[in-house]
Amino acid sequence: MIDLRTYSFIDSLQPQLASFIATVSKGFLPLERQASLIVEVAPGMSINVVTDIVLKSTDVIPGMQIVERAYGMLEIHSSDQGMVREAGRRMLEYFELDEQARLQPRIVSNQIITGVDNHQTQLINRMRHGNVILEGQAMLVLEVHPAGYAAIAANEAEKTAPIDLLEVIMFGAFGRLWLGGGESEIEEAWKAIQAVLGETKGRPNAGKSLIL
Repeated sequence: MIDLRTYSFIDSLQPQLASFIATVSKGFLPLERQASLIVEVAPGMSINVVTDIVLKSTDVIPGMQIVERAYGMLEIHSSDQGMVREAGRRMLEYFELDEQARLQPRIVSNQIITGVDNHQTQLINRMRHGNVILEGQAMLVLEVHPAGYAAIAANEAEKTAPIDLLEVIMFGAFGRLWLGGGESEIEEAWKAIQAVLGETKGRPNAGKSLIL
């Protein structure tokens, strides 16, 4: 048995997120507009069984697999949405779970900083794997639990507003997301993130949320 932490279906990978995953992953790289599924489980080693099930039963492609001691994460993708959904169904069937066995996403903290100082932009640009942020722009920093939901938050933000995806961490104890852009665009992205995470139902996720 496993603890299903994240089960997150993305119908259409947006260009920046697809390119970001391709930049940081060591698997078979996703293409923009493909469908994707992100699964996060505990204990971490169990993700190997998940990968075995979905690859042997469907034609999905693995983009990223992270195996940590506590948690394991797998991203799969395909141009066929139905194939990605079927892979998820096969995995859930094997472990005798349903989609609602996942944890609900919980926003741990968020910050919107406007008129970012040039020194701070340089600090951010040195650590990011995505686009750069420029002096005077606004920045959204989000922390979410479990970590895998950072991906759908990034994807929905990019769908909604012309923002720059700076960095996404979608594995580990907490997921983190950095976005840059105009102040109004960042506000739109933040509303979209709250909406998509709020619509994701599952097991109650105990803990304190801090929304600044």
